[in-house]
Amino acid sequence: MQRGTGAKRRRPVLALLLALFVVFAAASVAWCRLVYVQIERYANQDQAAPADAIGVFGAAEYDGRPSPVFRARLDHALDLYHRGIAPLIITLGGEGGDEYSEGSVGRDYLMSQGVPEHAIIAETESRNTEESARRIAVIARANGLRRLVIVSDGTHLFRIHAICLADGLDVLTSPRPHPSVEDKTLEAERLAHEILSYTLWRLGLH
Repeated sequence: MQRGTGAKRRRPVLALLLALFVVFAAASVAWCRLVYVQIERYANQDQAAPADAIGVFGAAEYDGRPSPVFRARLDHALDLYHRGIAPLIITLGGEGGDEYSEGSVGRDYLMSQGVPEHAIIAETESRNTEESARRIAVIARANGLRRLVIVSDGTHLFRIHAICLADGLDVLTSPRPHPSVEDKTLEAERLAHEILSYTLWRLGLH
């Protein structure tokens, strides 16, 4: 009798745990879907308009040369600069494991393309997206920059915009052009990374 009574007592507990799991799973799916929709919206919308500066978020560099991804971001910023969107470009990113920093590599590349040194500020200390966003906020305030156009990969821009907004920055976003052939697996990995990173940032864990 006691064994049967114990089993009966466990059933409501198991049912409650199952219900909580289902609610948590449904909420997680809904949250991921909401973030995904925002990521896609920013990835497919070019907000570039006249501003005080263009901020280029760093990517990998190889022995002093920008990686193809970083170069695509820099070339897009260069195009915006030549279109008169802003008179100043800020390159962001710290050391990439060698003697060079992403910010300095970005600056040198832009100078090699004809941008004068006085029109570039190289930030060379940040190690991730959050630090880059905070440092560009410091640079903006120190130089009286009120509006910035942020350049990065499309999937990256929603998180950048959210962090910059939390730091009090007025930012517009402008995604670098997609290559004609995109690796779908890589794109899915980027989306998953951004959803997770944004969620952790919102929870104060990133």
